[in-house]
Amino acid sequence: MAQNNFAFLALLVVTSTVTLASADERTKTVEFNVKPGGMVHTFSEKMREYECSFTYASQGGTNEQWLMSVGLSDDDSLFSCSLWRPQGKSYLFFTQFKAELKGAKIEYASAYSQTATGGQRDVTLKEDEFTVGDSTVTHKDGKFRAELSKLTIIGRTRRNEL
Repeated sequence: MAQNNFAFLALLVVTSTVTLASADERTKTVEFNVKPGGMVHTFSEKMREYECSFTYASQGGTNEQWLMSVGLSDDDSLFSCSLWRPQGKSYLFFTQFKAELKGAKIEYASAYSQTATGGQRDVTLKEDEFTVGDSTVTHKDGKFRAELSKLTIIGRTRRNEL
């Protein structure tokens, strides 16, 4: 009986935590499918007036389930966007990619060919494989080796430029 009460209490705490996290509206994580076939696809997620979009084309295999997480710092000065394949290394070959932040200027960005899962570690792309601009992170033609499993971007919101 005590075990059932503990399980119920644990479920109640988890449910309350999820409700509080979503009510705060500081972070949001959503699933999306990365589709092969060579066609250009875009997936976007907004938080308030800020947006992160991921445009790509890939080849090989079947759809992969990916996650995109967007978030705002407590003082609204930073907007972050991360997208990754939770199972680790993607088996798709990316012919192109571009991630774009709207409403924020990029201060930090990193791209990875492998995501840390199952005892593996993150493996970053070489700096010559992608370029970071004020609002975009883009593959470099002729240098990008077609491997992408994760992107992390942090931008300063335009609120501080007033």
